[in-house]
Amino acid sequence: MYYTADYNTPIGKLILAADDRGEALTGAWFEGQKYFGGTSGHELVEGCSLAVLDDARSWLDRYFSGEKPSPDELPLAPYGSRFRQEVWRLLCEIPYGQVTTYGKLAAEAARRVGKEKMSAQAIGGAVGHNPISIIIPCHRVIGTDGSLTGYAGGVELKEWLLIHEGCKHLAADSSKGV
Repeated sequence: MYYTADYNTPIGKLILAADDRGEALTGAWFEGQKYFGGTSGHELVEGCSLAVLDDARSWLDRYFSGEKPSPDELPLAPYGSRFRQEVWRLLCEIPYGQVTTYGKLAAEAARRVGKEKMSAQAIGGAVGHNPISIIIPCHRVIGTDGSLTGYAGGVELKEWLLIHEGCKHLAADSSKGV
């Protein structure tokens, strides 16, 4: 069972979820986004008031007011395989206002597990199933060609988040219509 609470952002409603002990954040999904609720199969119990959900709201308030809070400020417990967990840890290392590519994440993931290489498509699958939107910054991953692809909440939200962060990539590519 996950305990949930709503959070209204400038770009839509997020549903925040905490684990059954109320100790860790397990989800932050835009209402109606792809993979809403994650893949854990946990029942969602709405309208809860827990300290971890209040802390997540405070983190998001700071983020949307222009501060640069770090994912490690919150107890995060996204549900997923060991592979996905490792990819989500990599996402947390992408600095605010910067982007990386699926290919670069694949190379780093391969290095960390001692493999020669790893598929960018496998990384894309893990990135796309990130259950904690914004806080685990999957919106900071772009295509090798600089395209804004693969955001479960929609490319428009991804673009808004990157612009909000002052992403240098978008400023440099504004002439391309990105």
